[in-house]
Amino acid sequence: MTQNIIININDKVAEIILNRPERMNAITIDLLKELKDALLSINKDESLSVIIVTGAGKAFSAGVDLRQLEVNGTDVSSGGVGKELDKHANEVIKLLEESPKAIISKINGFCFTGGLELALAADLIYIANEAKLGDTHAILGFRPSWGLTQRLPKYIGIARAKELSFTAKTISGIQAAEYGIALEALPREQLDSHVNEIAVKISKNSPNSIRAYKDLYSAASNKGLAEGLEYEASTSYDIPEVKERVQEFLKKLR
Repeated sequence: MTQNIIININDKVAEIILNRPERMNAITIDLLKELKDALLSINKDESLSVIIVTGAGKAFSAGVDLRQLEVNGTDVSSGGVGKELDKHANEVIKLLEESPKAIISKINGFCFTGGLELALAADLIYIANEAKLGDTHAILGFRPSWGLTQRLPKYIGIARAKELSFTAKTISGIQAAEYGIALEALPREQLDSHVNEIAVKISKNSPNSIRAYKDLYSAASNKGLAEGLEYEASTSYDIPEVKERVQEFLKKLR
């Protein structure tokens, strides 16, 4: 049986590849279950510092597999994709957002609806120039239920987010970077090497420092300024490697 995801480990970097290329990596319950298990395992692995999420073939993910909804007899009359799919998807997204590792979405191709919702859960997003991206829920009468309306405006502002959702228009990777969804857009043939370079740079830094940063940036996103400043000043973290790293740095100065 074909695996719905593939995991590649290179030193301190784990790459998770959504692996349903024949269906544009469309999201199913089985794929989400495998993705959840992979994230639970990698998040516990202290030898790993970075997780890259990408797709096999021409797509990151085209969104929910509508054929599965039909086969399962899912009631979509309220615009949702079903409680079970929602449950697993939101668990995966929570694991991505709350992971102690740096999460990178590498959008290699088509990225729509549920695929976009997965991508937005990352810390950093890089995209191929040739990629196509959009929130196309409204074309078929669906509405998002995995957090898109809460996360997308943080990247591009509420007005631009509404425009993308209301029009259901498709934008290129270059436009996604211009809008602020992705940090950078690159030619497809350069995307892998560039993202790998970023991942390696991150992996050389203190993993516990990265964990602390993630918590503090989460506070910045979810708390008011005064509360966030107080949280940053008052919260302590266990970063045992800091002493050794400082000593190594000082040796270089002698």
